Amino acid sequence: MLGILATSVWANDASTEAPSKWPAFLGQGATQLSPESLPLEWSPTSNIAWHTKLTGTGQSSPVIWGNQVFVTSIEGSMKNECLVTCLSLDDGQILWTYQTPSAQPVRSNYFQSRSAPTPIVDAESVIAFFETGKLVALSHDGKELWTRNLSEEYGEFEVRIGLAASLAQNDKTAFVLVDHEGPSYLLAVDKKSGKTQWKTERFSRQSYASPTILSIGGKPQLVCSSAGSIDGYDPETGEMLWTYEEVGGNRACTPLALADGRFLIGASPGMHDEHLDDAQQSNFAMSIQKKEGEFEPSVLWRTNKAMPTFGSPMVHQGLAYWVTASGVLYCFDAETGEQLYVKRAGQPCWATPLGLGDRIYLFGKDGLTTVVAAGREFKVLAKNELFDGATEVGEADIKRREQRHQHGSGSEGEGSSGRRGGSSGGEEGDSERPTTRDGLIFAEQVQYGYAAVDGSLVIRTGSVVHCLRNPSKANQSGEKP
Repeated sequence: MLGILATSVWANDASTEAPSKWPAFLGQGATQLSPESLPLEWSPTSNIAWHTKLTGTGQSSPVIWGNQVFVTSIEGSMKNECLVTCLSLDDGQILWTYQTPSAQPVRSNYFQSRSAPTPIVDAESVIAFFETGKLVALSHDGKELWTRNLSEEYGEFEVRIGLAASLAQNDKTAFVLVDHEGPSYLLAVDKKSGKTQWKTERFSRQSYASPTILSIGGKPQLVCSSAGSIDGYDPETGEMLWTYEEVGGNRACTPLALADGRFLIGASPGMHDEHLDDAQQSNFAMSIQKKEGEFEPSVLWRTNKAMPTFGSPMVHQGLAYWVTASGVLYCFDAETGEQLYVKRAGQPCWATPLGLGDRIYLFGKDGLTTVVAAGREFKVLAKNELFDGATEVGEADIKRREQRHQHGSGSEGEGSSGRRGGSSGGEEGDSERPTTRDGLIFAEQVQYGYAAVDGSLVIRTGSVVHCLRNPSKANQSGEKP
């Protein structure tokens, strides 16, 4: 079983349904993957089916519907343009690119999110949300169905780190979380018409966490863990059903299910440990039970040492996994919280680990993916470089800091605590210099997100989409067909 699919209670996720799909952030609603359908090993010259350079850059994950891969990007020194690109899953060819002006241009730099919200796709459309305020629905052939400007409708976004919350969905509705330093809200939008179904106000906060749909008491709830609270909402009405506020540092991780009414919460100490005290008490397994007509949240167990960065803690085959900022992997019994092992596994993960069959894929942010055995004992199965120069934990960050000091770009402050990690080809005032391979520019060599269907693992770095396959289906040269 694919570990992160437990997050979904979307009705259209039957494993027998065609086409194959990975329709949302963290695979919510995805088709079930077959064990060993993805490669165990790869390198820059093996098991790479294709890699495709995009216009613009971004940190969102790809989504997949059938033979089409959809990915979002932004372009320009002021995030001037928002782009949705459709690629062929077969060979990586760009089928079409949709481009629209930003609703709220803001400076694009290393310290803020860049097209971080992951879109959603279903049989009718792909819907994308951009941190500059645009919300747009497109047909599968790239025609605009409807568009909205949320910053114009509800006020400009007031945020130092950029918005990064990905969209969630059910059959009829797209859910948009806008948590920022101005008036925050959770919005439900009809996927066909683009009209608002409901809008629920939230207290202001600086966060980039994404909502998710979880099963609680056998019914779907929309759950948000974001900078100071964990909240459950009725997806039909927007009514808040419960809240839990004894939490802090939960500004990035998405709640992932371990059973009905039970899920994991992740919280980060921050770049400079500014949220350390809160985060030490805010990584836990939570339970929601209904008693006398009221939902009651409680903590099942917690860990005060396992604290992630941006990748969420996840459950696979009854075990819970956390990856820390120093690349240490913690494994727990998901039911009891018993710590089974603590091992250095390579790199911190800005993408959530993927559990598939007897494997756990740990997508290190600097390009090194470590595959460990699923189970109660730690065993490394493979260490894979996506591109030349992928490093163990810490090495790339040291180089970046040295480059920033050499170029006099200043220090990293609180405003840099969003989704760090890449420049866009050394342009727009960024300090990182591009490197090349096979004629492509890889200036943003960070593994931000992935999508997977049987036979294909698609990984997104800043301006490039890569597809990995088992040897029988991969182009062994690693070059784009």
